[in-house]
Amino acid sequence: MSSLSTDAPARDSARRYAWRTAGIAALIVLAIWLFVAKASPRMPDFEVYWRAGARAAASEPLYRPADADYQFKYFPAFAVLTIPFGAMPLPVAKPLWFGLSAVALAALLPLAARVLPNRRKSTTFLVVALLIGLAKYYAQDLVLGQINTLVVLVAVCALLALKNGREALGGSLVALAVVLKPYVLILVPWIVARRNMKSIGALAAGLALAFVLPVPIYGISGTIALHQEWWRTVSTTTEGTLLDSRNVSLAAMWAKWLGIGPTAAAVAAVSSAMLLMASAVVFLRRTTVPHPDGLEAAMLIALTPIVSPQGWDYVLVLATIAMAFVVNDIDRIGRWWRVIALAAIAAIGLTLYDLVGRRMLYALLELSVITIGMIALLASLVALRMRRLA
Repeated sequence: MSSLSTDAPARDSARRYAWRTAGIAALIVLAIWLFVAKASPRMPDFEVYWRAGARAAASEPLYRPADADYQFKYFPAFAVLTIPFGAMPLPVAKPLWFGLSAVALAALLPLAARVLPNRRKSTTFLVVALLIGLAKYYAQDLVLGQINTLVVLVAVCALLALKNGREALGGSLVALAVVLKPYVLILVPWIVARRNMKSIGALAAGLALAFVLPVPIYGISGTIALHQEWWRTVSTTTEGTLLDSRNVSLAAMWAKWLGIGPTAAAVAAVSSAMLLMASAVVFLRRTTVPHPDGLEAAMLIALTPIVSPQGWDYVLVLATIAMAFVVNDIDRIGRWWRVIALAAIAAIGLTLYDLVGRRMLYALLELSVITIGMIALLASLVALRMRRLA
């Protein structure tokens, strides 16, 4: 009898190990196929990083209008970090970058579950839910050679450090995430508002280091000029991007509904302000839950693609942590909120050509259903905090 009871856990452990091994093998095969069939002839965004690294190594200007749709829009420090890739031949650099991104995705999905302060669903359940809701954006990120998956992974590691009381490490990792993607600047006021001097000091030191990183290459005046050019580049946009079907920002949604003009711009600004106010309300309610950091950061990171006028759909990878929070407590959020949350995940993740067809897909994109789904997802996070669930 005791032998049988001892063997059962061993068999269960072996079965889990076998499933895990099979899953990893399947992901490796899928990643290889995705690179060979889809990514290797493309990865245009990685080429932007690769070119910026080569330019930084040669002390050349980084922000060039002549690059048109493929202008470099990241901090000068990021160009310095990509110098090793810029030194490689492009056919060598591409698979290395793709492999790094694929490994980041494999690490991100289970680690996102660990951010949850009270995990109620299995890691497998949460990973499957994230793949249903965000798989197409993960795939786009890989095929384009983008960096969003790596950015979210760094942000998750920062939140895990804060969760474990390692404030200095958490602040440093937030600074690194900002260097990798300026969108993460939205977490800076949140770190300050938490009023922990260790994380604030580490963040400030990390950002200061990032600012001076190009100085050995460009000099002090050249580095200041680079940051001025960065601001000019990111603050200038063309109206045509607002009508692009891949733009999921509030500005694009209102431009599609009302037409490009001051009315749509004003309504978009008000809508963005309302979302930021909602995140402030969530923060003010932090004393009602024992571990408030994860949900607050998840909401701020997730709303950046829709408050930025150039919020391309693949940037919705940044909604990973937010979706994990909603899925984890979807059975406790209430009947109507459950319907809203499920509809949001479907709108975000299941608007696929293979499911709805080309005509229906473009009709849904013109209606900005993905943006509406993101708003509903963010509202679900607010509901979780108001109900003191997370």
